[in-house]
Amino acid sequence: MNILYLHGLNSKLNDQKRAILEKYGNVYAPDIDYSIEHIQPKLILEKLKDIEINVIIGSSMGALNSYIISDSIGRPCLLFNPPLAKYEDKHTINSNYTKGNSYKQIVLGGIDDVVDPKETLAFLGNYIDKEEIDLHIDPRLGHRIPLDLFETQTAIFFSKLCY
Repeated sequence: MNILYLHGLNSKLNDQKRAILEKYGNVYAPDIDYSIEHIQPKLILEKLKDIEINVIIGSSMGALNSYIISDSIGRPCLLFNPPLAKYEDKHTINSNYTKGNSYKQIVLGGIDDVVDPKETLAFLGNYIDKEEIDLHIDPRLGHRIPLDLFETQTAIFFSKLCY
C-alpha cells in the first residue's frame, strides 16, 4: 500500500508519525513549499506521477490538498484539521486514476485557533450528500495533533479500509 502524507504549513512529517504510518505501507511525504501557493494538488501529484497512491493523509494545509486529491483521484483520505472553507472547485484535477472509494475520515479540534472548526463544519454541510464522511470532533483538541491521537485515528482509518 502506498500512503501519501501531506504536511501542514511550516511543518514536516516527524519520525514518530512516520513510524506509525509505515506499519500500514510505504510512505511518500514530499516537502511542500506552501509559500509558492497554498493549494497545489496538481504539482503534488506531478512529483509522484510514477507512484500509485492508495490513500492520502494530511494535516492542516496538507489536509486541504489531501481532500482535493482524494476527490480528484477517488482515494480514501484521513484529514486532520483541514481548512476546507478555502476549497474551491477550480482546484479539482483530472487524472488517469480510476476513481474508487472516496471515504473520508476527518478529525477536528474543537478549540483549534488556526483552522476554525465551525467553518469546516459549514463547508461539510454543503457536501454531506456527496461522499461518505466519518467525522471525529475532539472538544479539547487544538491545532496540533498529539502522537497518541494520530496513532488512534490512523488505526481507525485503516481498520475501515479493505486493504
